[in-house]
Amino acid sequence: MSLHAHLSELSEKHKLLDRRIEEELSRPGSNDVEITRLKLEKLKLKDEIIRLSARKSH
Repeated sequence: MSLHAHLSELSEKHKLLDRRIEEELSRPGSNDVEITRLKLEKLKLKDEIIRLSARKSH
């Protein structure tokens, strides 16, 4: 898989997590543990995207 394709895939996963977080927050009685888990996963993806983007630029 090319770097560009991998970055695109990670970006799509990041957007999906963002939607899942919003859905969870909008539900009555939302699960704080699940929201935290999703946010951590989203942050890890963002870090990976930034790391790979920096590598792509060099």
